[in-house]
Amino acid sequence: MIYLLYTLIGIEALVMVTLSFKTPLRKLMILGLDRAKQGRGPIMVKTVAATVLVVMMTSVYGIIGIQHRFLETGSTNPTDMILFGQHLLEASLMGFLLFLGLMIDRVHHYIRELRILRKTMEAVKQQNLASDHKKDQSEEQIKALSKEITKLKRRIEELESECETKAKEAKAAEANSSALKKQSDGFLLEYDRLLEDNQHLRNQLRAIDGSLSQSDNKKNA
Repeated sequence: MIYLLYTLIGIEALVMVTLSFKTPLRKLMILGLDRAKQGRGPIMVKTVAATVLVVMMTSVYGIIGIQHRFLETGSTNPTDMILFGQHLLEASLMGFLLFLGLMIDRVHHYIRELRILRKTMEAVKQQNLASDHKKDQSEEQIKALSKEITKLKRRIEELESECETKAKEAKAAEANSSALKKQSDGFLLEYDRLLEDNQHLRNQLRAIDGSLSQSDNKKNA
């Protein structure tokens, strides 16, 4: 049994060393432990551990019995000494075997947690990169919109200036139109006056012609 315990302890020590260093064998060992913890694996491991614990307690009980006989008799025989050493060695080896098994389970658990944590951190990092990229794009869009707003403001100012210029030109044209209208009204009044004068002169000429015709008729008579 002692040789079996040494073999199991050696295997567990090899597993611990494999899990302690990042090598391709560690991935295979982790996969093997993952499969061993699936299905009936945990029940079998617990059963073996319980059996080893019971055997260890039996060895401890044997050690206590030998010590009790030694205290009662005050002397020991060679057989008891051999049994005492054997039980002590077996109990120590089984205790160390259980301790290594517990350490392998905890190391495997922490490695899995670390892998999950790394995946979570990578996912968070990718999300942060995506959010930073979106933020950069939004900042670029904001800058582009700001430039467009600045251009539109300048265009509005130009249009307002053009509107003011056109309004001034319209006022000037309206003033010129009013002046031309007044001048045209003056010309019309002058034209009417000239027509009246022309009509008056024609009337005078007719009157003179009539008087001349009457004087000629008197001379002839």
